[in-house]
Amino acid sequence: MVRDMNYRRENRASRTSLFDGLDGLEEGRLRASSSYSHDTTERDNDEALESLQDRVSFLKRVTGDIHEEVESHNRMLDKVGNKMDSARGIMSGTINRFKLVFEKKSNRKSCKLIAYFVLLFLVMYYLIRLLNYIRG
Repeated sequence: MVRDMNYRRENRASRTSLFDGLDGLEEGRLRASSSYSHDTTERDNDEALESLQDRVSFLKRVTGDIHEEVESHNRMLDKVGNKMDSARGIMSGTINRFKLVFEKKSNRKSCKLIAYFVLLFLVMYYLIRLLNYIRG
C-alpha cells in the first residue's frame, strides 16, 4: 500500500512536470524564432518532438496503469456482488424456515422454551464470570 502511494506521488510529480515549459506549443505549432538559423530551428523542433514523444509514452503508461486499476476494481466488485447474492439466498432460506417454525403454536412454545434456556444460560455464565472477577 505504501508502495502504491509513493508510485502515485511520483506520477503526480511527473504529471505536473509533463506540461511545464510548453509555452511554444500552442495550436499544434512547434516553437520557432526568426532569429535562429534553419539548423537551430530544426534542432529545436527535433528536441520538442522528442519531448512530446516522451510525454506521450508517459501518458500511455499512466493510462495503462489506470486501466489495470479499473480492471482489478471491477473484479473485486464482481466478487462482492456474488457474495452478496449468496448471502441474500441464505437469508431468504433462513427466513422461510422461521416462518415454517412459527406457523404452528406448538413450535412457538418450543422456540420460547429454547429461548428461555439460552437466556438462563447466558445470565448464569455472566454471573459466574462476575463472581470470578470479584474473587480474583
